Amino acid sequence: MARKVRVQYPGAIYHVMNRGDHRESIFCDDEDRKLFLCTLVQGCEKTGWQIHSFCLMSNHFHVVLETPNANLVAGMKWFLGVYTARFNRKRKLLGHLFSGRYKALLVDGSGNGYLKSVCDYVHLNPVRAGLLSPEEPLESYRWSSYPLYLRESTPRPAWLRVDRLLGEWGIRWDEPGAGGDSSPAHTGFKSPRFITW
Repeated sequence: MARKVRVQYPGAIYHVMNRGDHRESIFCDDEDRKLFLCTLVQGCEKTGWQIHSFCLMSNHFHVVLETPNANLVAGMKWFLGVYTARFNRKRKLLGHLFSGRYKALLVDGSGNGYLKSVCDYVHLNPVRAGLLSPEEPLESYRWSSYPLYLRESTPRPAWLRVDRLLGEWGIRWDEPGAGGDSSPAHTGFKSPRFITW
């Protein structure tokens, strides 16, 4: 049976996720997570993607991304292929890292609250997985975009688009307390070396 064709169009928003092959880890340590995020940033530089949220778990990831150009398929092929090659080279491994085809669910970004629901789902993954105790605040999980949304004094990375999600929460991205220089008009991307995780 033939695979379903991916729906692509300029301005599409997707909830993208994938798991490790046989549900094995795709991150063995924090250096792997940094490598994944640096590769994602490079993918944003190549494709123009804008990230609305992300969360890295041990054996899977979630990314909510917007494609100003209709280039999800080409971008994901590059991104997953490059991360797999880097992971395998570092660990002296061969073969597949991910379990088959990634999932990419279209997200309605019309401001009706669905983008907020999806990003909340992504940000709450560490809680559902029991990675945080009840006393630990959600922002203490550093492998998620949630702590980046809370930044006030340190600018957010330019590839993280916060205006739409904050807007769905009724918060203007440019008001005091929203922090960062993440205006949609800001098109440059920071190099991964300037981002600390």
